[in-house]
Amino acid sequence: MITERATTVGLWRWATPPAQAILAKRELGAILRYHRQLHGLSQTVLGTQLGYDKTYISLLENGRRTIPDVASRRRIAEILGLPAHVLGVTDAADTDFAAMLQFGDSTVRLAEIACQSGHATDAVNELWPLAARLEARIADGHTEREVLALLARAWVGLGVALGHILPEERLATAARWTGKGLAIARRLDDGGFHVHALRAHGNELRKAGLHTVAIDRLRRAHSLASAPADRAAALALLARAAGAADRQELFDQAVAHNRRLLDEAPQTPLFNPLALHEIHLRGLVGTGRPAEAARLLDNSPSPGMQTTPLWLIIKRITVGHVLLIQGDRAAAQEHLQEAVSGAGAHRLPHQLQRVLRISSDLPDIHEQAAACLQSLREQLAA
Repeated sequence: MITERATTVGLWRWATPPAQAILAKRELGAILRYHRQLHGLSQTVLGTQLGYDKTYISLLENGRRTIPDVASRRRIAEILGLPAHVLGVTDAADTDFAAMLQFGDSTVRLAEIACQSGHATDAVNELWPLAARLEARIADGHTEREVLALLARAWVGLGVALGHILPEERLATAARWTGKGLAIARRLDDGGFHVHALRAHGNELRKAGLHTVAIDRLRRAHSLASAPADRAAALALLARAAGAADRQELFDQAVAHNRRLLDEAPQTPLFNPLALHEIHLRGLVGTGRPAEAARLLDNSPSPGMQTTPLWLIIKRITVGHVLLIQGDRAAAQEHLQEAVSGAGAHRLPHQLQRVLRISSDLPDIHEQAAACLQSLREQLAA
């Protein structure tokens, strides 16, 4: 397994902007010279690595000699950790590489859809082998920028998916995966993905109970976001984290700002009236204002096109909690019963743990949630 330190320090030989500019020229001499400078090698040492003498390396770097045969160029590319096509060699390996990138991109996109539709387990099953394949390629010395970018997306997606299906005591694992993706995202020239990775990592940290660092990540995601949709998503999760941390002023500011964005940003599974209503309800309870939360129940919006099964389950638990605080046990039981059923069907153990925390006065619900959680734990262990 590739460590975060290896990702941030050792895998960037050919992924930095200066390296990309040199690779784009497809000039062997410039590539050799950059490789030497990057690693502090003399022409003699590089010549020994490649099987040439110092004089020949100098001639290659100055453009006074070239290497026309395909086998030698392919060997040099392998030693330098580059795809062969960079040195003008096109073969079946390049076709496989292009197919892997295309397949990987589709896998990540489909996994995101699977998570949103309540099938996070399917997303994990797709992303895990993709990440392993990309890690193996990097471990072999191939650190192309495209591979690193795809690996970052796979790691972030894997962390988000695991954040749905792991119980609370293991949610730090999900945060570690999104953190590994963020470590790469910081170095890529892709502001949108960097914001996405910050947002995902911040949310998984929040779910793992690390509220202070979660708020820091989400604030940064909001400050770096340029698109209204990205700002809205970051603010929604910031409000969630502030409510969980009992940061009332920050929570109120984030909710108010997000409501203003409803007329500006497109609606998504995370940013829509129903999701914001649930975030507002739970945050009011978290910041010690249950009476305000009870009054807000009367203004609950109807589910819309962007409402996912996951959000319906989350909303039912939150509404059930507020109803219990009000003393309406019958209505609370109805909402929590539906939530337990949905959480079991979609394999959402930490949503069941939320139910367990608030249902001590509802023995039937408590027992059903405990039994369902035990069943999910056994499935996960298997």
